Amino acid sequence: MKLFRHLFHMNKKSAPALAPAPTPAPAPAPAQETADTVTIKSSLAENARYLDQAMFHTDDLVKLSLTYQNQALLLCYLDPMCDEVKIRSFILKPLAESEEENLADVFTAPRVYAQTSLDEAADTLLQGQAVLFKESSKECYSITVNAEVKRTTEEPENEKTVRGSHEGFVENMTVNLHLIRKQIKNRHLVIRRYTLGKESRTEVALAYLNHVAKPELILEIDKRLRTIAGANTLSTDLMEEYIEDRTLSPFPQILTTERPDRAAANLLEGRAVLISAGTPSALVMPVTFFSFYQSPDDYYSRTLAGSFIRFIRLLSFVIAITLPAFYIAVITFHYEVIPAELLFQIKGSVEMVPYPPLLEAMFMELTLELLREAGIRLPGPIGQTIGIVGGLVIGDAVVRVGLVSYPMIIVVALTAISSFIVPSHEMSASVRLLRFAVMLPAALLGFIGIVFSLIFILIHLCKLESFGTPYLAPAAPFRLKDWKDTLFRFPLWKKDNRVNMAKPAVKKDNADSKELQENDTQFE
Repeated sequence: MKLFRHLFHMNKKSAPALAPAPTPAPAPAPAQETADTVTIKSSLAENARYLDQAMFHTDDLVKLSLTYQNQALLLCYLDPMCDEVKIRSFILKPLAESEEENLADVFTAPRVYAQTSLDEAADTLLQGQAVLFKESSKECYSITVNAEVKRTTEEPENEKTVRGSHEGFVENMTVNLHLIRKQIKNRHLVIRRYTLGKESRTEVALAYLNHVAKPELILEIDKRLRTIAGANTLSTDLMEEYIEDRTLSPFPQILTTERPDRAAANLLEGRAVLISAGTPSALVMPVTFFSFYQSPDDYYSRTLAGSFIRFIRLLSFVIAITLPAFYIAVITFHYEVIPAELLFQIKGSVEMVPYPPLLEAMFMELTLELLREAGIRLPGPIGQTIGIVGGLVIGDAVVRVGLVSYPMIIVVALTAISSFIVPSHEMSASVRLLRFAVMLPAALLGFIGIVFSLIFILIHLCKLESFGTPYLAPAAPFRLKDWKDTLFRFPLWKKDNRVNMAKPAVKKDNADSKELQENDTQFE
């Protein structure tokens, strides 16, 4: 009862900013009679004519004339959106065999509800439902017979792990919500549904733990979603630019994942997860910089191994950004830092290149990006061939011709490997862009240019926020107790508190009933 009272008070107090979102299960209520509402006509021909006009006379609108106990019926549905087997089992067969007087009790579909508006009937056709009209009746019945095209919940290619779950999200939002519910069997897990886009009508679901997530976070996400309600967003990937804090920042402020276990783990930390129909990924918010360098492997592995792997990932961020700039600065200004034994070998290779190290590095970095894009777009076997040709043939050829030096080949290879270590594609792309921004000051000012570039990046990171959460937390602002899951991963039995960077409503994982009661009463 406290949970229902808690939900009631939250909706009541936050009515001006957060209108109650529709729950997943109940059927939509009949529309209120307004000047723009078109009610259902008594004539089947008029109803059929209106649906034809509303659907712009599309050829895949099927209209079947039926009879039941000497009553004329009209069944309408969109052929690609409905399953013919379900239509026969749930509608046609019961109509032929049943003797029920009430027509609504005849159908065996899992969801049948009445409607009085032709506009709503036209909208339900787009959702994969069949609409049944009865002669001389002012209402129709919407029957769920939608076709389901599913693929297996196999492990995503971009987030593979050695240990742990090997399930991944798919394009079906119902399946994705099932995978999350299977991970978190908790009555506090709340799902809020939205429909975004005037033309696309994309279904979106927001998931969060009601007793853990901060109400202010849910209110802010709801506000941003309702702001873009009219934008045509076909997936969560397109939605990300509309709801993030700073779109022009090179750093992503929302984490994208295709793993249900990773989404469930973030829900337990007090974050919210956004899922849309037609997209095999979910958006996690709010996040910090360190969230993009965390992987499920860190927790499935032992503490020391997981901590070492995470530290290597964070170190790769520094290497990927600064290594080409460091090489340019050393060759251009600070060659005295090179040991004497190595200096003559590097000098013999560099002096054969006819242009400055900056142009040399730009040429190799752009060539690497071209090879990477070619490897992604081409089929698998051909993409591997492109990588071999680019790494061996082209690399050796440009060195022999004198366009690039051998040290530059080594620097570019190490930079590429460091950028590919990042478990997040969005952060990996950001790292590849930032290294170009650091190379130019290094070519102009040497080490001083690198230092100034890193200072500007650090200032930007300190100012950046993700839904009110500092992007560099717990480093800035500094919170020592939250460092148990940042640079290194402490043992799980040491993490008795939820990380404060997600601003959870309940801090302790092993919260007792008294703490839950106090959390419920804060809305009263």
